[in-house]
This record gives sequence, C-alpha cells and structure tokens, in this order.
Amino acid sequence: MAQATASDSIFTTRLARHRDELERLFMSLYHDDEAFSTLLAAMESAAKDRPADLKKLDVAREADPEWYKRGDMFGMTMYTDLFAGDLKKLADKIPYLKEQKLTYLHLMPLLQMPHPNNDGGYAVEDFDNVDPAIGTNEDLAALTKKLRKAGISLCLDFVMNHTASTHRWAKAAQAGDPEYQDYYFCYDDRTIPDQYDAVVPQVFPGSAPGNFTWNEQMGKWVMTQFYPFQWDLNYRNPKVLVAMMSSVMHLANLGVEVFRIDAVPYIWKELGTNCRNLPTVHTIVRILRIILECVCPAVVLKGEVVMAPKELAAYFGTPEAPECHMLYNVSIMVNLWSALASQDTRLLKAQIDKLNALPENCWFVNYLRCHDDIGWGLDEDVERRIGIDPLKHKEFLYHFYEGAVPGSWAMGELYNYDSATADARSCGTTASLCGIERAIITHDKPALDKAVDRDLLMHRAMSFLRGFPMLNCGDEIAQLNGWDYKEDPDRIEDSRNLHRSKFDWGKAELRSKPGTLQNCLWEGMESLREMRDDPCFAPDAWVSTWDTFNDAVLAVVRQIPGETIVGLFNFSGQPQHAHLNGSQYVMDALDADLEPYEAKIVRR
Repeated sequence: MAQATASDSIFTTRLARHRDELERLFMSLYHDDEAFSTLLAAMESAAKDRPADLKKLDVAREADPEWYKRGDMFGMTMYTDLFAGDLKKLADKIPYLKEQKLTYLHLMPLLQMPHPNNDGGYAVEDFDNVDPAIGTNEDLAALTKKLRKAGISLCLDFVMNHTASTHRWAKAAQAGDPEYQDYYFCYDDRTIPDQYDAVVPQVFPGSAPGNFTWNEQMGKWVMTQFYPFQWDLNYRNPKVLVAMMSSVMHLANLGVEVFRIDAVPYIWKELGTNCRNLPTVHTIVRILRIILECVCPAVVLKGEVVMAPKELAAYFGTPEAPECHMLYNVSIMVNLWSALASQDTRLLKAQIDKLNALPENCWFVNYLRCHDDIGWGLDEDVERRIGIDPLKHKEFLYHFYEGAVPGSWAMGELYNYDSATADARSCGTTASLCGIERAIITHDKPALDKAVDRDLLMHRAMSFLRGFPMLNCGDEIAQLNGWDYKEDPDRIEDSRNLHRSKFDWGKAELRSKPGTLQNCLWEGMESLREMRDDPCFAPDAWVSTWDTFNDAVLAVVRQIPGETIVGLFNFSGQPQHAHLNGSQYVMDALDADLEPYEAKIVRR
C-alpha cells in the first residue's frame, strides 16, 4: 500500500508541474470541462495501472533524459510476421538482435487490422489490442520485458490520423449513429468536400484520388485522405482525442518505449487551408508529450513528418514546451540515394547543412530504407540554384532505380507513378538498389564487389550524421528484393511489397562464414557500431559539413573539446581526391585520396 501511495504521489507531482499548461491547451481546442476531467481520470488510471518495473524505468529515464541520443544507439525496423511469424517467436529471436548490439527495435504496425486491405498495418481497427494473427497483448508485454532485459527499447507506430473503415467507431457511423459519425468527417452531399478538395492536396492522386469516399451504407461522403478504407479522425471532437490518448497510455503500459506517431501533420482539418502543419497539430502533439511526461516519462515520441526542413523544427517544439523527441530523417534518406545515382553530393550537403542549422533540441533517426517507398522530395530551389532541372532529375532518379537508365546497376520498381505530373516513387531493398542483385544474376564478381562497396558507403555516411542509425531488417545480410509478391493477389497491387519479404534465415546462417556476401555485410554493420563508439558521437558533439572542392565527395566533421574526426565519403565510381581547408578553431588542412565508393574516417 505504501508503494502504491508513493507512486500516486509521483504522478500527482508530475501532473501538478504540467496541469495548468495541459488545461490551457486542451481548453483552447475544446472549451469542455467534462472532457478535460475525463482525460485527467484516464491519466490517473493509467498511472495507477503502470507496472512496477516500468515505473522504475520512468525514474531512471527522468534522471537521464537524453538516453536516446547516446552514440551507442543502434536501431532496426522490421515486420513481426516477416521476421519471425508472431510475437512469441520473435521473442525467441532476441539473441540474434543482441548479436547486433541493437538498442532500439521498431516493429511495424501490429495492432488489430482488417485483412487483406490494411495498408501494411496502417489501417487500424482496434488501437488497444494486438492483431490475433501476430499474438496477444500478453505476448506483447512479455516481449517488451525480454527486450528491456536485453537493453532494447521497443518502438511501435501509433496511427493518429485515421482508423480502418472496419473500426467499431466507423461501423457505428455506417450504421447511422450520429455520435460516431462525429468521430469522422461525414457529409450528406459534395458541398463541403468540394471546398476541401479545392485546396487540400491529394496524398495518392494515382492510386487513391480525391480526399473523400462515398459510403453507400451510410449514405454520406467520408474524408479519406490516404485510402478509401482509412477514415480520417475528427480531432475537433474531444472524445476522439481522449480515446486516442487513452490508447497510447494503454500501449505504454504494455512496455512500448517509443511511439512513432504516423502522419501527424495531417491530423487537424480546417476549411480554407491545405490541412497540413496547422498550429493546432502542435497543440495536440504538445498535449500528448505532457501526458507521457506525467504518466510514463520513460516513453519518447518519434514523429513521421515528411516535410521540408523549415517545417521540421516546429515538431520538436521548444526547450520550454517540447513536442517530439526525434523525427524520421526522410529528407537525408532521399538525398543519399540521389547522391549515389548522380555521383554528386551538392544537394545532400545542402540538406545536411539545413538540418544541422536547426536548434539543438532537434534529433533524428537516420535510415536508408524502411517499410515505405523512396519519395523524391528534393529541395527544388537548391536544385535550380546549382543548375539542376527538378523534374528531369526526379525522372532520372526513379528510372535509374528501376534499372531503366543506361549504366544503372539498380533493380527496383516504381510506386504510384502519375502520368499527369510525371511523379513517381521508388521501391526496393538497399542491397538490390545498390546493385548487389543485378551483379549476382549476371555472375559479375567485380560488379558485386563494387555493389557491396556502395551499400557500405551508404550505411557509413548515414551513420556518421547527427542522430542515430536505424537499419532495415535484412540490410545486415544483403537481403534482396522479394519479387514473389507478384504471385500473391492480396499483395500484387502494392509494389512496396517488393521490399517487404520474409526474412531469409538460411542466408542469415552465413553471416559468420568468411568470404560470403552475408559475412561481408554483417561485419560492415559491426564496423558502424565500432565507428560510433568514438567520443565524437556524444549527443552534444558539434557536427558540420566541410567543403572538399570535389562534388563527388562529402565531408562531415564531428568535434568535441579536444577531439575531431572527419568522415570522407566518395559517392563516385571513380577514385577521387579531396582537399579540406584548415580552420584555426577546428582542424588543420587535409588532403585525401579515396577509392571508388570509399568511406574514410580521419582523426585530426
């Protein structure tokens, strides 16, 4: 009883610290005292129900608030079913994850979903329960406990913008219940939908045109910005916010330590705007952050914000009123692939400079591939300034990575090609996009060696940047494209399934056999962790690009008091020379010769 009282007291103290701000923000949206009381009651209940080991973790993380910024952070993302089958079997595979010294595991959406139309799990029909095909809530809690013991924090997606059309709220809405129709955006005719469509961009104009879908059963138009089976939630209704926050707290109490909040820029709709990045979005993210700091401060937020750098800083909030702890580094991922195809690092350098110029509270998860496509959202103003035609460059890139440009080594596919705008995205695994698959098919050993060099160059450059690296499961053993998705009628329509294939455990067995492709990549990933053991990867290290007088070579400098290291990355298939001017306060001048696709770390 005394222990419970102490825990209640800790929650009361945390809430007292934030209550005034929480109430002010909530009332700015809703002016609803009853709804605010319901939220406070849900927070108090979740705090009481939080398991003792997680409460202990809360206290430890409060004493070490930058734990997720340490240089030894090393992540991986995967689908539970593709990697192991289900949650229980995944728990048995933890030794494989520990072997890679992972500290962070992002499992793709595993909450209850419709089958087969679920957008890779991003159409959720129950935010409180694991999908039966993957396991149970008890399995999830058992897994997170084993992961914590192994030093691995679990990240799950929390899809804030929409539910599946099969969610119980949507079913009630379709049955005619006006209360649940108000959980969504439902309209009798096209008057208001047309007003939205006049200014709101389409997310998938090719495969899912428009922002509304006619529901025959309900006899209404419903907002569906992503796919027709994903209904946008109406956060103007306080019941929606309270219910979604309650689900976050419930999942946190199952041991989830990181939430990737999906499609967060879209969550607030306002007529006459493009419904992106509205100030009220930040109000909601700040509310979520406060709730976590009161109930489960061990938990951190990772935002999925596919926007220009100028839009990103706002999602971190301010030191006084923080929002997300970190964001997916989408723009650097895209620019890395652009630099590799074009053998030109100017766009990449410009983008790194913009991100490095963001405030110190901005932190990123860096990656090359994930479950999603590569969307070619480059900085068109910078492209024009350095003499690159944005549309021609985009067309070059997506054709290059499908292997349709002379000299291309890549094997991939287009995703969501739009003939009207000539827009398209790209799919494929890291290994296949770097040329490993093509070299294996053609039995070209020199080409295979060069493809491996490309793969490792990309991973080393990504891992050297500000933030921490996350591998896509299979990258560590050079997993190739899964072309067999075309034989599955439930998967053939989505080319992203090309890089969503079952993990090849047979190939993974070769990881310790010298001379194999798998051993080469496995040891390459180990070298990333060794590189990041350097003190210059401390959270407060100064990081900057440096001119090399060679567009093919990227230079990044990392410095802490008394120590400086320089990362040199040759994105060209030819040997290159780089010259770096000296600076009185940073380092002496440096000259270096690099082999094709070489990454060289130099201590100054």
